[in-house]
Amino acid sequence: MKIVECVPNFSEGRDRRVIDAIADAVRSVSGVQLLDVDAGAATNRTVYTLAGEPEAVLEAAFQAIRKGVELIDMRAHKGEHARQGACDVCPFVPISGMTLEECAELARRLGRRVGEELRLPVYLYAEAAARPERRRLPDIRAGEYEALEAKLKQPEWAPDFGPARFDAKAGALVVGARAFLIAYNVNLNTSSVALAKHIAFEIRETGKPRKDAAGKAVVGADGKPERIPGLFKSVQATGWFIPEYDRAQVTINILDIDASPLHKVYDACCDLASRLGCRVTGSEVVGLVPERVLLEAGRYFLNKQGATTGVSDREVLHAAALSLGLSDVSPFDPAKKIIEERFRRPEPLAAMSVKAFAAELASHSPAPGGGSVAALAGALGAGLASMVAALTHEKKGFADRRAEMEEVGVKAQELMAQQLKAVDEDTAAFKRVLACFGMPKASPEQQAARQAALEAANQAATLEPLGTLERTLPTLDCALAAGERGNPNSLSDAGVAGLMARAAALGAYYNVLINLPGISDEAWRRDVRLKADRFLAEAQAKADRLEKLLLSKLSC
Repeated sequence: MKIVECVPNFSEGRDRRVIDAIADAVRSVSGVQLLDVDAGAATNRTVYTLAGEPEAVLEAAFQAIRKGVELIDMRAHKGEHARQGACDVCPFVPISGMTLEECAELARRLGRRVGEELRLPVYLYAEAAARPERRRLPDIRAGEYEALEAKLKQPEWAPDFGPARFDAKAGALVVGARAFLIAYNVNLNTSSVALAKHIAFEIRETGKPRKDAAGKAVVGADGKPERIPGLFKSVQATGWFIPEYDRAQVTINILDIDASPLHKVYDACCDLASRLGCRVTGSEVVGLVPERVLLEAGRYFLNKQGATTGVSDREVLHAAALSLGLSDVSPFDPAKKIIEERFRRPEPLAAMSVKAFAAELASHSPAPGGGSVAALAGALGAGLASMVAALTHEKKGFADRRAEMEEVGVKAQELMAQQLKAVDEDTAAFKRVLACFGMPKASPEQQAARQAALEAANQAATLEPLGTLERTLPTLDCALAAGERGNPNSLSDAGVAGLMARAAALGAYYNVLINLPGISDEAWRRDVRLKADRFLAEAQAKADRLEKLLLSKLSC
């Protein structure tokens, strides 16, 4: 699932009519969710946070900018925040399945379209910058709106897109791509702002002023005060007191979650607080956060505890929430705080109880059918392999196998998640085939369109069980490792994991074969059949090996 976030800032924070109209422009585009609208009267600025699939977000950003340019008049704008355009800045941020470069390309496409269709000057910044001197937003925005007319007359300030012409009403737009920014607060068991600031100065990139033995600031040869760098790159921080919570907090912006992982920042705050005689009681994430940030945190703390990370994402997220104390000052709800949760596709079959799924399976409806059951069998096999790995990881006397069992458990959890997803995907693919039969076929054009849609749907319906079949191979590897080197008390579980994977492989193979005759592309059909035959042969060989191993070990 590809998810990108976009955070356009508009130079209007007081007129509700304008603020709502821009929000409605975003909502008019399907596939996009408007996550937040933060209007500030003093700054006369509103920050919109929207997210979704890349193309939809790109379209929503353009529609918002067009509406903002239509309604906002920069000639009448006053506010405390720096600005130079009706839509002042519009960054794209990778959330899931996206790279910074892909976001930079979205920024370039948006900039080109705004320049061509709205006839506005557009500058590229941050990761999308075309020139090194334009990477920093403050450098582009120097002099703000009031200096823009003169700047556009200078060759060095020619925009990246659009005309080098001053639009007095709309100003100029800056678009770019940047990493996700996390607003994060660490809570202390003290009301001392001084202690909170002490910790903040130690962790932030800019650090603190260097002082001599007499406590005076040290001035460098350039005449500027020298500083002692802090512990983390791309981190801004200070301390404050929050009356609502009756405690001090270290308030932090993490500008690069890869350079400075949230869990490392939190641990450093805990260590520094302990040295100062106070302690961290927990923390809070302000706004939303990508799922991977908390998954990385959960795995980090599980590793510190000597526990396996080969458990479900739900358990890893729970470990993160507990370890970071995310419910210290207010309840932490993953469904509301994790961005990806807003975009989860429904999984009606996988979310059913076992009893309900069995009842649905036994009904007169042709779906769910064998393909979904094969995927479920694959998930059960992977789940059992993960269980054996976890039981081995924690068992005394098996320390030499912990690293291997950790790897097996993590891989098996990944396979289980993929197979569970396929339970619904297989049924959905079958339903898309059925839908094609309802397409009109009165004219030759309609017949051709119907046949093309049916061919594509049949191919997709064939690839689903083929994927299930292919995933049984690493699942059987996990089951073999569990059977050969896992906890001997769970040997039968490893064997059943292999049986489930074998059943999944055969079931998926049957579903590939039954779909192939409905595909007219002979080369495609031949290629898929060869792959299916090869996958099944490999699966059978692995399953036979595991069965032989189990019977030899279990024989009295």
